[in-house]
Amino acid sequence: MKIYGFQKMTLLDFPGHVAATVFTGGCNLRCPFCHNAALVTEIDPSSIYNPDDILAFLSKRTNLLDGVAITGGEPLMQVDICGFIKKIREMGYKVKLDTNGSYPDKLNEIVEQRLVEYIAVDIKNSKEKYALTTGIKNYDLKPFELSLDILRNTDIEHEFRTTVVKELHTVEDIKKIGEWINGEKNYYLQNFVDSGNLIGEGFSAVSRETLEKMKETAMPYFQNVGIRGI
Repeated sequence: MKIYGFQKMTLLDFPGHVAATVFTGGCNLRCPFCHNAALVTEIDPSSIYNPDDILAFLSKRTNLLDGVAITGGEPLMQVDICGFIKKIREMGYKVKLDTNGSYPDKLNEIVEQRLVEYIAVDIKNSKEKYALTTGIKNYDLKPFELSLDILRNTDIEHEFRTTVVKELHTVEDIKKIGEWINGEKNYYLQNFVDSGNLIGEGFSAVSRETLEKMKETAMPYFQNVGIRGI
């Protein structure tokens, strides 16, 4: 496990749980608006955490924490992610996983073994603008489509979410996302926030009015549509 960040306690990353958050390093995408460049393109090898130290900390906090959120970067790039999650679960923790949906084989392994209680999947944009939004020329959508199929056929709670960027997303794009993954239970829009450490530059948030219009446009396609980050 390549772990480059660790938050000892949060009420935000795993809704409904008092959790710790593990940040893995590395990602297969290069979304220009990504606010975690330090985990993608500017990884500092000296900032790596020893997984055993993380596990030792968690073993002493079972009376204070009830969950662990694993995010990134892209956690499913880690070859030993399943073994790491199993060790966390052995302590009695519930686990939330964040992923961009690019690794369906690893996702399927996690789903089949029921290693997590919640999965959050980033859906970057409409199909036509996926390559532009991920920063990967000729991005292959097949792995994401396979991940979508896996999630459609599991009862593990999950959500899809889109970070909305003024320069990359329109109301029509959100409509196309809705048509694409129509029938899913949970979909969230989260407005772009400039962390000051982006992969690209020249990006901004949409207005509250636009975000509300996007929500209204998405509502016919999902059981629950929410807005975060405002």
